[in-house]
Amino acid sequence: MTFPDIDRLPEGKTAAIVGGGPAGLIAAEVLARAGVAVTVYDQMPSLGRKFLMAGRGGLNLTHSEELPLFLARYSDIDPLLRGAIEAFPPSALRAWSDGLGQATFVGSSGRVFPETLKTSPLLRTWLLRLGNLGVKTKLRHRWEGFDGDGNLRFVADGKEVSVVPDVIVLALGGASWAKLGSDGRWADILAAQKIAIAPLQPTNCGFSAAWSDVLRGFEGTPLKRISLTFGERSVRGEAMITRDGLEGGAVYALSSPIRDAIAEHGEATVTIDLLPDVTLAKLDERLSAARGKQSLSNFLRKATHLSPAALSLVREGALAKGVTLAALNGKGIAALIKAVPVKLTGVAPLATAISTAGGIRFAELDERFMLKRYPGIFVAGEMLDWEAPTGGYLLQATFATGVAAAKGAAAFLKKG
Repeated sequence: MTFPDIDRLPEGKTAAIVGGGPAGLIAAEVLARAGVAVTVYDQMPSLGRKFLMAGRGGLNLTHSEELPLFLARYSDIDPLLRGAIEAFPPSALRAWSDGLGQATFVGSSGRVFPETLKTSPLLRTWLLRLGNLGVKTKLRHRWEGFDGDGNLRFVADGKEVSVVPDVIVLALGGASWAKLGSDGRWADILAAQKIAIAPLQPTNCGFSAAWSDVLRGFEGTPLKRISLTFGERSVRGEAMITRDGLEGGAVYALSSPIRDAIAEHGEATVTIDLLPDVTLAKLDERLSAARGKQSLSNFLRKATHLSPAALSLVREGALAKGVTLAALNGKGIAALIKAVPVKLTGVAPLATAISTAGGIRFAELDERFMLKRYPGIFVAGEMLDWEAPTGGYLLQATFATGVAAAKGAAAFLKKG
């Protein structure tokens, strides 16, 4: 993909990209194609470490659903973010991937993946392209903010390095998976510069619950084909029993309201429908049949085909209601299976979350993704205050804002 709407700029213009993840690298590509001399700075020994982690189970680049529905997945989407995704939508991201020789396909869930399913071939080819465009990299350079003249300050090999580019794109990521480079240190640096920042919080994260020793014994066991409900929202998918609670796709999809409820009330109770494809009436019919000499456990296993972990969850759900499973009739057990209550009492640490909510407020940016207080400094990616579920929405917004910030920087250089 050639980004044909970017004009070539006069020679001699320079840009510093701070952060070597997808937002920073796509910004580097756009600016390099415009003729800008680009250097990417990153504190890690190699680029794209969190990007590689994102593809560990299959790189989900974006999603194939229609754009209006796609945009609705972003909670309280800011018009600036909306515009960035509309300008660089899923079709553009797929075309870009195709241009790297990484053709994409749509999975059964509507998610979009490269045919290899891996990040490494795409990243390897991408870095080669960036090198051919003249993009330079400076690794093991930890950003420390600005000096008295407003120049970038880095520490490399224990020495301070000052950089004076024509434009700067900050793309340092959120604060999850700090060991991969996105540690959120930038929040304090920019807050000291009077930049308004919404508190960084975990999202697409797991939660803790007061499991019994029995359920803790099912650590790592999935609950498949369930429906998870919190408030008025229900999500189909899977969850994973952890030693101390729940995580997984269905949990991540509702993590934002669950997190906020725990912050306000100290707890949040979700309900799990363990058999969403079986009606309550049909399940009641099965469970109200005579079980003869069968134990309750064997009867439930044969009648429901639920896993041992799921049945243990049902037993704990009954105890949470103050009764034993044996004290319930068929109708009562059926109702419980269709809505097992699980009280969640804590949020997984930010460092272990898939992504970060909060960040630089959009009010701090102009229409070019430039900080209003600091001309020539642009921001992209997860540093910004937006939130989205997994399923391709995270990477799509990361890429789209990287493109938008680079286009903004190019427009700034053109006027200058």
